[in-house]
Amino acid sequence: MTTTLGAFVLGTPDPPALADFYRALLDWEEVDRQPRWVRLRAPERERPGLSFQWEPDHTPPTWPPRPGTQQMQAHIDIQVDDLAAETERARALGATLEDHQPQPDVRVMRDPHGHLFCLFLPGA
Repeated sequence: MTTTLGAFVLGTPDPPALADFYRALLDWEEVDRQPRWVRLRAPERERPGLSFQWEPDHTPPTWPPRPGTQQMQAHIDIQVDDLAAETERARALGATLEDHQPQPDVRVMRDPHGHLFCLFLPGA
């Protein structure tokens, strides 16, 4: 039996808009676009992909986590070669940099809809 991760899916009130952000950030291709569902993939492979599904009541997590608040269920890690340059590029695309940064070679950021993601250097 073979199992393979097919995709990571983010809930959002606007799947096309959030897909546009990640398509630009990752330089990935769009595979499917519907008003309530969008799927992206890396240009050189079909899977795993990154998909976005409509969730009108999405609540972004609290960072850093605190008891009694919306907890982070998952986040995306993105390896980069130049942390400062890619942090600024992500900000130009609409991401925000979090105040709390737990490691010097990682940048915790939020996408335009509040999902957390990390930019990190090789070896981090």
